[in-house]
Amino acid sequence: MKIPIKIIDLFAGPGGLSEGFAASKNNFKIAISIEKETSAHRTLLLRAFFRQFKEVPEEYYQFMRGELGSSPEEKLYKIAKFTKEFDAANKEARQFTLGKDNEEIYQAIRESINHDEDCILIGGPPCQAYSLAGKARNLNNKAYKAEDDHRNFLYLEYLKVIAKFQPKIFVMENVKGMLSARINNKPIFNVIKQDLKNPCEVVNIQPEGGREAFKYRIFSFVSSSEDIKDPREYIIHSEKFGIPQRRHRVILLGLREDIADNNTQSTQLIPSSKQIDIKSVIDDLPKLRSGLSKIENTTENWLSTLINFDKKVLVELNKLDLPLISGHIQSLQKQFTAHEHNQGKLHGIQKKKQLSIESSLGLEKWFSDDRLNNYVVNHETRGHLTTDLQRYLFSSSWAVVAIKNNWKIRFPKSKQYPESLKPNHKNFDSGKFSDRFRVQAEDIPATTITSHISKDGHYFIHYDPLQCRSLTVREAARIQTFPDNYFFVGTRTQQYVQVGNAVPPFLAKQIAHVVYTIMLKQPINKNR
Repeated sequence: MKIPIKIIDLFAGPGGLSEGFAASKNNFKIAISIEKETSAHRTLLLRAFFRQFKEVPEEYYQFMRGELGSSPEEKLYKIAKFTKEFDAANKEARQFTLGKDNEEIYQAIRESINHDEDCILIGGPPCQAYSLAGKARNLNNKAYKAEDDHRNFLYLEYLKVIAKFQPKIFVMENVKGMLSARINNKPIFNVIKQDLKNPCEVVNIQPEGGREAFKYRIFSFVSSSEDIKDPREYIIHSEKFGIPQRRHRVILLGLREDIADNNTQSTQLIPSSKQIDIKSVIDDLPKLRSGLSKIENTTENWLSTLINFDKKVLVELNKLDLPLISGHIQSLQKQFTAHEHNQGKLHGIQKKKQLSIESSLGLEKWFSDDRLNNYVVNHETRGHLTTDLQRYLFSSSWAVVAIKNNWKIRFPKSKQYPESLKPNHKNFDSGKFSDRFRVQAEDIPATTITSHISKDGHYFIHYDPLQCRSLTVREAARIQTFPDNYFFVGTRTQQYVQVGNAVPPFLAKQIAHVVYTIMLKQPINKNR
């Protein structure tokens, strides 16, 4: 086995899964990562550039502080002494579309792995068709047929790469919604799992270079049994493994049959002793105010909106037997001038407080980079309607009171809302939208960070009522466990989508450890 082991990353997104493998640079090397979406590819390219250096140059940190333009393309990549590193990054991070650019992809993979048999394949086909949101949209579309939706079959492009290059191991990730998705009334997960076992036969492709066409065996990262009857045993509950969010994803471990036959190592991840709450990982970040939509975006208008909180709401709260909430809001109205109010920046906002995760020194070190000099990037707020800000204030105040008084209901659902705060939405009181406004309670792991955070932020309300806003990209990235020196390129909406679609890198690091242990313990085949 050649060290470092080469990694092929398909459907890479901004690189969350590959970041976990690349963290152990002595064991793994990202040979190639492939992503079609332009902004995600730009982020992927910047991270590939970052990894080319044994010691990251000061110019990278100048860019992070906003001293070299707003994008890496503007000045950073144009520095003459980095030509070699930029060329290498361009060969690693490639913008292709699987299913369209396959011949170019295969050639790029050939060049990147150089016929090395010790390669590993990672990545997960897009999940829109399997996600809860996607399935909900499809249900409302009477003309929708799952069998005609190409997105349900993108995994076949993944299979083609397996068939052609015969990686010794693959790691495939997707949303848990794929377990309940059906095509022609058959569970698609069962079809995918079966197809993954015999990729050459399914896609009718023979391996390159005269290699043997192997079958594969599928394992779970959370179950010791190979013969799994309940597909839920393939779901990784991230909060059990030191990730500060309740992110539940299907992640399959595929071992080539010759590897599986010789494997004596456990495929299971080791659970953490404690769960990590959201406050532990974002409370050191600078306090910000939200922006304002539809009216002039000034601090004065923001303060006025919250200080002049609708008195009708306060009266209603008392009538609803919620005087604690009313009292808390009134006490906050006197505090809104207590700290500086700004909206943050894409680059160069400096924090004063140090990160301290008492329950996980490993995660704390994972985030930190002393060379950032306490600078924070991708930490700027979006704009909100004034009516939504009042809902945010009510919801976050509820969460504070709920924690203090040990209430079972941590955030208000639609039926707890005063009438004057309810949005003019016909479905607001239905079960489907009953938690449309959701506070991320400070003392527990966050709910799943998804790409929907790019839409409005209502489901990702900050736990601090004095900030009265939704989470920033950096806060979402912290919850997803991206290191602080990881910069997301593109518009803020694009940054949110990238973060929401990613695999938590700190979880990927643990997966990489399992994979490396299996590879390390393989007997040497002198005939190869």
